[in-house]
Amino acid sequence: MSAPRDEGFVVLRFFVFLTAVLYVSCSPLADPADLLMQCLQDYFPESYPFSGVVYLQNSSSFQSVAQSYARNSRFLSSSILNPSAVIVAKNDAHVKGTVICSKKVSLEIRIRSGGHDYEGLSYVSKVPYVILDLYDLRSISLNLKDKTAWIDTGATTGELYYAIANATKTYAFPAGVCTMLGAGGHFSGGGYGNLMRKYGLSVDNIIDAKIVNVNGEILDRKLMGEDLFWAIRGGGGASFGVILSWKIKLVPVPERVTGFSFSRTLEQGATDLVVKWQQVADTIDDDLFIRLQITAANGTQPGKKTVSANFVALFLGQTPRLLSVMNESFPELGLREKDCIEMSWVESLLFYFGVPKNTSIDFLLQRGLDKKFFFKRKSDFVRESIPKEGLEAVWEKVIEAGSVMMQWNPYGGMMARINESATPFPHRAGIKFKVQYIVNWFAENATKANLDQTDAVYDAMTPYVSKSPREAFLNYRDLDIGINRDGKFCEAEVYGLKYFKGNFDRLVRVKTAVDPENFFKNEQSIPTLSKNY
Repeated sequence: MSAPRDEGFVVLRFFVFLTAVLYVSCSPLADPADLLMQCLQDYFPESYPFSGVVYLQNSSSFQSVAQSYARNSRFLSSSILNPSAVIVAKNDAHVKGTVICSKKVSLEIRIRSGGHDYEGLSYVSKVPYVILDLYDLRSISLNLKDKTAWIDTGATTGELYYAIANATKTYAFPAGVCTMLGAGGHFSGGGYGNLMRKYGLSVDNIIDAKIVNVNGEILDRKLMGEDLFWAIRGGGGASFGVILSWKIKLVPVPERVTGFSFSRTLEQGATDLVVKWQQVADTIDDDLFIRLQITAANGTQPGKKTVSANFVALFLGQTPRLLSVMNESFPELGLREKDCIEMSWVESLLFYFGVPKNTSIDFLLQRGLDKKFFFKRKSDFVRESIPKEGLEAVWEKVIEAGSVMMQWNPYGGMMARINESATPFPHRAGIKFKVQYIVNWFAENATKANLDQTDAVYDAMTPYVSKSPREAFLNYRDLDIGINRDGKFCEAEVYGLKYFKGNFDRLVRVKTAVDPENFFKNEQSIPTLSKNY
């Protein structure tokens, strides 16, 4: 008589269990954001409440926080920028917890430090995801005794420069002249600036780092090992974990440096000057960096367009020696003493950034933008001088495009002396200059026209840039050169060889070892090795 009752009891318990399962799976708690919240409670320290850290879609501040430091307005619509949650980390525990919990509840993670990813990959995804915003992790600690510094991933280059300048007048760090770049992404993509011919890239001057890996562990250089430390210095940190901070090596600079900036149009002989610039810019004194900016401009005749070539230079020394170098190597430019501006290194950053003269260095601490704008960037590397007739063909496209600027950044110097396998960044010896294609606009309905103009100038440069592969720079993110939608090696190889050349295979091996399930991923991340080629 007892058996039927036992069977009935078992059946009853099964239905109770099934009902509970169905309730949980269909209840609001099954929403990934709610599950994330539940998980985070186990990992966030009680002394740091959720308020001001975790933002869900039902929060009144959600949209503004999601858009904060998302620099490219092309990706700001709610249909594109639509994370399940935004975590504004205030400490390492917030980062660890976000990694562990996002993985547990199957939310992709996008890691944002400065928000300057040109294609928005640090804050946009097409699958359910969470933004881990690191912009409040911004501590900078200088050690002038051994000429090093620790900089948190969310600190900007401007904040770093400001801290260095307030501590010493004779040291600096090689990084970008844009002062709002977050250290996390800028350094992990390579990082360059007008000190690169003298001292190389940012990654060439990084000596330690701290990273949260896929298991939520905090690793420094010793614990992560040399392979992973190699990979995050130029291979893109977001493919391997979450960078918490970098230890950098400061470099010496003179107390006074010199700059100049002036333009020449086609009517003033710009083409011949560009021909000469190509011959000398990568071989001139290592202390001299002359950037060339190519833009369309108004001609001397009403309604007629021309091309303007703007030469902008930083020289690590004073005017007399600069004039001597220029008179010997580039007399055609006709540099005169009155064209030269002497200043401190930190003042040269403001000069290069184009802010008005006598602007306070407090400008370096600005983190926001005055207004939203749309933009597109592309990149190229040039190994052989472009002949005059080639330049003239390119000028025609620049004039037709109207709004596209090209920045030509000279290589040589230290860039040619560092082995291309020393870091994932491979574009070293043999590169004459790097090209950045730049177009900005302020109305969404102008997007297609500006993208088409950029493509037109980029296509015009095709005969004169690197080939097999046509090289590209990771910091100038460009989805046009390839997208990895399904984690396939063959798809990733398309853009991987352009960004990293022969270093791509090593990056894949490191990725496979440290993140075998490919949790840290985006449309241009490093893939894992698998049978799914």
